[in-house]
Amino acid sequence: QVQLVESGGGLVQPGGSLRLSCAPSGRTFSWYAMGWFRQAPGKEREFVATIDGTGRTIVYADSVKGRFTISRDNAKNTVHLQMNNLKPEDTGLYYCATGNTGPVGLQLPTRVDYWGQGTQVTVSP
Repeated sequence: QVQLVESGGGLVQPGGSLRLSCAPSGRTFSWYAMGWFRQAPGKEREFVATIDGTGRTIVYADSVKGRFTISRDNAKNTVHLQMNNLKPEDTGLYYCATGNTGPVGLQLPTRVDYWGQGTQVTVSP
């Protein structure tokens, strides 16, 4: 059974930084693309970033390019999302995700097979 456990969310002021982590279990981690999504209150869940199994192919949403960095450590079975220069519009519940598809396909919530429980990120003065 695949499980994804997120951590690292919190309250931060605009311009600040947070680092989210995801610890997957239940499958061979390095074989699969991993991704991050977020959902603000009253809005649909949206794609943030994905990374392939090797870490060489990465896709970002336009709204986070240049500020967020996704990475993975296959030896430690973890994936991270480093978020810098945070803005109030980055506020939301952040979900780790994986699926039986590559990083391009994993941009679509419909292609996600497994979701984490989410970790809250709040950006406020």
